[in-house]
Amino acid sequence: MSQSIKTLRQRWGGGHIEEYRKSTASFVPKQQFESISLQKKPLITAFHDSLSTIKDHLTGNYLFLLTDAKGVLLGMDYSDNLKQTVAKSKLRLGMYFTEKSCGVNAISAAMASNGPVYLLPEQHGSPLFQSWHCFSTPLEVNGETAGYLDVSTINADMKSELIAIAKLIPTDMLFRYEKQQAAEDLEQGLGTVQLTERQLKVLQLISQGMKVKAIALKLKIKESTVNHHKRMIFEKLGVQSSTEAVSIASKCAYL
Repeated sequence: MSQSIKTLRQRWGGGHIEEYRKSTASFVPKQQFESISLQKKPLITAFHDSLSTIKDHLTGNYLFLLTDAKGVLLGMDYSDNLKQTVAKSKLRLGMYFTEKSCGVNAISAAMASNGPVYLLPEQHGSPLFQSWHCFSTPLEVNGETAGYLDVSTINADMKSELIAIAKLIPTDMLFRYEKQQAAEDLEQGLGTVQLTERQLKVLQLISQGMKVKAIALKLKIKESTVNHHKRMIFEKLGVQSSTEAVSIASKCAYL
């Protein structure tokens, strides 16, 4: 066990565990949590999208948690057979996973050590996780910690499998996160994009599945002129294909 984990464990070991048992977990106020969730929406979306590609292949009991950099629980997913267990527990979105709030856990240990941490059931100061094998790792974006991913299981036979998954998920998550963030930044910037009346008409016809030749006949203009309008539309919207142009335009109410 690393020295940092020993130190954390000592704070909540022995008689101090009763102090935690009498305490209640801390939660972010509802309005503040809604603000945090909105700000972290790309990360939350990336978390759920990443898990959707793997969880159908998992067996046994598993629990995935996502917190922000301060340890606030932003998202969670778990196996169907844990629904009642989770419902009866203190686990709720907005819960603080700091040591002060709920005792030593893998997330609080990862926050303290600034690196990945694996805790055995008996290494947890929090009774909430004293049956769990937990692995937590920071999620780094542009050199800064955006949050923490925790993968847990009750089944000791699954721990190696889930730890391997936990080491792979962040790469996929961060790839999805960057795409989500780029899309949001693009949409926010589109408020200043001005399309001419003719460009809007061309875009509308493109959305209907019409090709360049058909658009030219419909508008009674040259095909080269249609292609010019398409290039201008793509440039203004920051896209490279008709599909992307229609998708962005639909989200921003151009169509």
